[in-house]
Amino acid sequence: MADRMKGRPFLDRPGFALAGIRSSWLREASFRSQARTALAAAVLLAVARPGPVWTALVAMSAPTVLALEAANAALEELADTTHPQHAPGIDRAKDMAAAAVLIASVGAAVVGCAAAYSVFS
Repeated sequence: MADRMKGRPFLDRPGFALAGIRSSWLREASFRSQARTALAAAVLLAVARPGPVWTALVAMSAPTVLALEAANAALEELADTTHPQHAPGIDRAKDMAAAAVLIASVGAAVVGCAAAYSVFS
């Protein structure tokens, strides 16, 4: 069972992705926090209606953060499973993956603030 996706029909594969989302939700507090923030952003978009460009920017920012959060969780899971003892290279890789989430989160926050400013100014 080296690769459970090889040779599987395309329509079978979303189940693997949904299992990954479920694992991220169950195992990662950061993923849950980011998902709640994305939900709040969606509600605010529905209420404030900032316009199509701002809506599109916010609508792309939130899933990007969630995708990076899931990728960060996957890297950490892989690293911790394959190399459970302390290793500086593993620590750096995990820090870099966390940095990607932080950068995207800050960018999403800037987009959200700009969208709010466009509505309330």
